[in-house]
Amino acid sequence: MVHVVGGGFAGVECAWGLARRGIACRLWEMRPVQMTPAHQTGLFSELVCSNSFKSRLPDSPAGRLKTEMTALGSLVIPTGEAHSVPGGAALAVDRDRYAQAVTEAIEAEPLIEVCRQVFTPDDAEAALAAGDQVVLATGPLTSEPLAKWLAQQTGQEHLYFYDAVSPTVEAAGLDRSIIFAQSRYDKGEGDDYLNCPFNKEEYERFIDALLAADRVPLKDFEEPKYFEGCKPIEEIASKGRDSLRFGNFKPVGLRDPRTERRPWAVVQLRPENREKTLYSLVAFQTRMKWGVQQEVLRMIPGLAEAEFVRLGVIHRNTYVEAPKALTSWLEVRSRPGLFVAGQLTGVEGYVESAAMGIYVAVQLARLAAGLEPSMPPRHCAYGSLISHLQDDTEREFAPMNINWGLFPDPPENPKAKSERRALKLAAADEAFQHWLTALG
Repeated sequence: MVHVVGGGFAGVECAWGLARRGIACRLWEMRPVQMTPAHQTGLFSELVCSNSFKSRLPDSPAGRLKTEMTALGSLVIPTGEAHSVPGGAALAVDRDRYAQAVTEAIEAEPLIEVCRQVFTPDDAEAALAAGDQVVLATGPLTSEPLAKWLAQQTGQEHLYFYDAVSPTVEAAGLDRSIIFAQSRYDKGEGDDYLNCPFNKEEYERFIDALLAADRVPLKDFEEPKYFEGCKPIEEIASKGRDSLRFGNFKPVGLRDPRTERRPWAVVQLRPENREKTLYSLVAFQTRMKWGVQQEVLRMIPGLAEAEFVRLGVIHRNTYVEAPKALTSWLEVRSRPGLFVAGQLTGVEGYVESAAMGIYVAVQLARLAAGLEPSMPPRHCAYGSLISHLQDDTEREFAPMNINWGLFPDPPENPKAKSERRALKLAAADEAFQHWLTALG
């Protein structure tokens, strides 16, 4: 028996994927017996934030992922399409009709036993002791007892209870005529860090915009205790205009090759993956609202034309440090039989969470048939997400949604963005078709 815990996007996709492959499972959902601070109903796959599943365009990263999910037997994507509402290029859905349709499909599937009660650590231990498999797909609001138990299984240091993440940019959009590579005092490799140098006037304009920017308010269940050690830069700046220059943005040990002098202040960029197609802004946690955040970020020297694949956030979340805690087929390294799916793995977004649910179902079906797990090729959307979850580059691991920077650059790597992305898509399609054939 496979126990799938959580009736959100990942849980329903995992249960559906197992049933469609002939494997009986039990889907545990505590709602409506016990509600979360964010949910309103007991329906499966309830949307708690936006009603958008991102772009439906096939030549976008999100569209590419949807194509691959559909080919693997997704429940969420076709149901979303069947209950879509006008949303431009995005797949926007009618919340109630969508969730009701998913719930009816799950409850009508004979190989899925729905269990409406809280799944406890004792339940998990009993299931694993009996030789069953457990898939935790409980999302960012995992109950405290289950989260503590997961921390014990993965190692306390590999489980995070908040998301304090700096913005991430594509390397291709950085202005290298301004940005220079140097580690402080030339320690480490020469390209360990890239540096965006401010002069005094640029810094003052940036601080003005930062202090004036609207901020995202915390929700009732997002208490400040989650944010120790990751204070937003706008709060630091409010203590004094030079506080960032002597703190997060200190320029010591650096020299701007354009002036041969130390910059007034500097924002450092650190590689987010092995291929160095993505860089994160170091020590740049922020609660600025996303619209104004992009405007402020583009005031940083060298980032005027940057493509931000992720903006800074600080919010309540729960996720494991996947590169250290999980195998490439999302089984907990230290606890055989225990799998993690959805946002707990370190992906972000409805679609990405659902994709990981399908992925775990695919791997469990292979294991049930006596086969080895099958890894998706690096170039497809699935391969790009799994690569993020397995990339052991020294960094502060943070959740990520599907984006162009996760796809490897083509060998030709043309300068034109449209050409580069077209080559990435072609490589993704070819790679996925090979994997699909291998899966049978």
